[in-house]
Amino acid sequence: MEGVPRPGAAAKVRRPAARTVHAAELTTRRLDLVPLRVEHAGEMALVLGDPVLHAFIGGAPLSADALRARYARLASGSPDPAVVWCNWVLRLRGDGRLVGTAQATVTPARDTAELAWVIATPRQGRGFATEAARAVTAWLAELPVGRLIAHIHPDHHASAAVATACGFAPTAHREDGEIRWEHRPPAPPNG
Repeated sequence: MEGVPRPGAAAKVRRPAARTVHAAELTTRRLDLVPLRVEHAGEMALVLGDPVLHAFIGGAPLSADALRARYARLASGSPDPAVVWCNWVLRLRGDGRLVGTAQATVTPARDTAELAWVIATPRQGRGFATEAARAVTAWLAELPVGRLIAHIHPDHHASAAVATACGFAPTAHREDGEIRWEHRPPAPPNG
């Protein structure tokens, strides 16, 4: 039957080796998702500087110097060779300003990726997080990655709405007070 996978077909989908996964530049209607670089730290310190952003994720805003050090660590890659860190800044196509970040921690051997997104407080409520998360979700599905995960605070309704819009559903699993959401994208067609 056309369009219906054979039993066991999903197990035969080739998964990428960790060393072949790299954050690619992604585009949406309004955003360019640009792989994170140390040079983004100065502008991102302003974008992420509102303490309100940390209400659900913890911590506090970092200075430009602290972000430079963090971005240098992220750019050097995961110390675990089986894990790949993919990080993007979100640049508005209209005015070129940065409005947030998206990230995916990809573990090819486990066929998983963990996603997260953050949008600057004054830019929230305009669909940027959903737009970016959909782009990352689609990119991961094409790699392919079979299980996508997001950890969301139970009171963070906006982030839950983003996850829902991207096809994620909450699970019963809790970790550090957050709900694990999962999405299993369909396997790409054999090409």
